[in-house]
Amino acid sequence: MRTVLSVLLLFLFFSAQAELENFDKLTAGDLGSPWVAGVTGRGQAQCTVTKFENAFSKPNVLKQSKEGTFPYCVRKDVSFADGSVESRIMPISGNEDQAGGLVWRFKDGDNYYLARINALENNVSLFYVEAGKRKTIKYTDAPVAKDQWHLLKVEFKGARIKIIYDGKNCIELDDDHIATAGAVGVWTKADSITAFDDFNYQSDDKVVPPTTSAKPKKQKEKKK
Repeated sequence: MRTVLSVLLLFLFFSAQAELENFDKLTAGDLGSPWVAGVTGRGQAQCTVTKFENAFSKPNVLKQSKEGTFPYCVRKDVSFADGSVESRIMPISGNEDQAGGLVWRFKDGDNYYLARINALENNVSLFYVEAGKRKTIKYTDAPVAKDQWHLLKVEFKGARIKIIYDGKNCIELDDDHIATAGAVGVWTKADSITAFDDFNYQSDDKVVPPTTSAKPKKQKEKKK
């Protein structure tokens, strides 16, 4: 019975560490638990589940529509160090910026990794944020059209980070600024209005199976 319970617990754990969120089961107009929105720096974050005519998987998307230094929205109910995160991203508008990205190993609003695309600059960039300061690791030129869906994916294991944009490997390198587990989520910049759909994450962290404690068998007393 305990063996069956152990297997069930492992199954539930792995199910909780891999999920596709298309926002269609969440109520439009709400953020929806367990998502948590905030801003690195100043300003406001307004991430809401919204009905969107051009949703990648209809009818809903997650949309950031207020202005801040670096608004983010994360899944605080999951935490892992190694794995992957991906999302469909559509830059819609913005005078200062038209950006959207992914965060992982998110400790808090001031410490995390970030990969983002930018429709004004036509590039893909990798950063780490430490003590609220964004620091560039690498960027590469790539066409990023506004009002179109793009697929951004990040795979990370140990110090290795690989960014895949619209099916093509664009950045792959080692970086060890943030090594321990954290949450995953989405990110924008400044006045960017950006839609996200089909957010997906997968944990590769190893799990130690729960141990079962068996009572020691009583030894029969030998007859003298």
